[in-house]
Amino acid sequence: MSETCSQTCGTCDDDCDERKENPVDFSEKPHDLSNIKKVIGVVSGKGGVGKSLVTSLMAVTMNRRGYKVAILDADITGPSIPKAFGIHSKAIPSELGLFPSPSKTGIDVMSINLLLKNETDPVIWRGPIIANTVKQFWTDVIWGDVDYMFVDMPPGTGDVPLTVFQSLPVDGIIIVTSPQELVSMIVSKAVNMAAAMNIPVIGLIENMSYFECPDCGKKHQLFGDSHIEEVAKMHGIDLIAKMPIESSLAGACDKGMIELFDGTWLDKIADNLETNGEKKMKIAVASDNGMVTGHFGHCESFMIYDTVDNQIVKREVVANPGHKPGFLPNYLNDMGVNVIISGGMGGGAVDIFNEKNIEVIVGATGKAEDSANSYLKGMLQSTGSVCHEHQHSDECGEH
Repeated sequence: MSETCSQTCGTCDDDCDERKENPVDFSEKPHDLSNIKKVIGVVSGKGGVGKSLVTSLMAVTMNRRGYKVAILDADITGPSIPKAFGIHSKAIPSELGLFPSPSKTGIDVMSINLLLKNETDPVIWRGPIIANTVKQFWTDVIWGDVDYMFVDMPPGTGDVPLTVFQSLPVDGIIIVTSPQELVSMIVSKAVNMAAAMNIPVIGLIENMSYFECPDCGKKHQLFGDSHIEEVAKMHGIDLIAKMPIESSLAGACDKGMIELFDGTWLDKIADNLETNGEKKMKIAVASDNGMVTGHFGHCESFMIYDTVDNQIVKREVVANPGHKPGFLPNYLNDMGVNVIISGGMGGGAVDIFNEKNIEVIVGATGKAEDSANSYLKGMLQSTGSVCHEHQHSDECGEH
């Protein structure tokens, strides 16, 4: 220890022997009356990508599945969670601590807006005060029994994300981004910070991915071509969902009615949370006599492989139920399929699978199970092949 040691390791940069032997523990205990099982952080590298929206929808999704859910709004200078849920009542103080404000469906929320006299009052505080407030939301709030707590963090990698990662027992983070050229750098910053803090990345969500015309149903990528799959693969993380630009969704938030909105974009991440981090996947291979078929729509059957942590644990043969336009992609989606492998496939089917966030691998050959195992090992990639043998794409494409 240095002769001039101030005994304040939290603000000291010296790499002394004392520090090595006694690493600083910044973790904080929750309130004695709180029992919180899982803490999930929702982060973004920049503002305006829909992080609070994803936080709200995740809470609603898990609440609908029967879990006790809470939201800790750590975005102190830009709180928006209470508005999305239509919560205007203030947090209730007591001798034991603060009680969070419940939403209409029983989701407990703590936000700085629930403590301010007026919701529009600005929070003009310096970083250390903001970070300490976030810790108090963890230590002084009486959360009770909570299955899943979602922490809505401010954008970037500053004081508050650092405080949350160090002070709260974060089980994993969800990264929210948008389809712009800067996405790779922004996601990299979030991933690298999580790695430095030893926090697992649960997955990646691309918000504002596309706009679907209500008249013709055509999808338009308003921000240009998405490269999110490449970014996810580069970092070895899962692309969980692509969320559209949806005016009714924005309207639900503005009206405080997010709990009434119905959407299935985040179901797969909810499934992931329920499996306690095990990587479960269902792979379908279009096959004829156990071999990958060259014609998706006219295959004899689908070999269905259930996998856990990249290992096949269950096999099932499902006969092709019929060849009708648009039917098979929706049929496989209802079965919970995450990946479809085939030799050839029409563009119509590819579009529907993409809409359902089901990965499409075409150009495969050989035994069905070998192709599934090759995919699990990262050795099978789509060639982009599309079936052109028929005159119309809907013959094979289910357009």
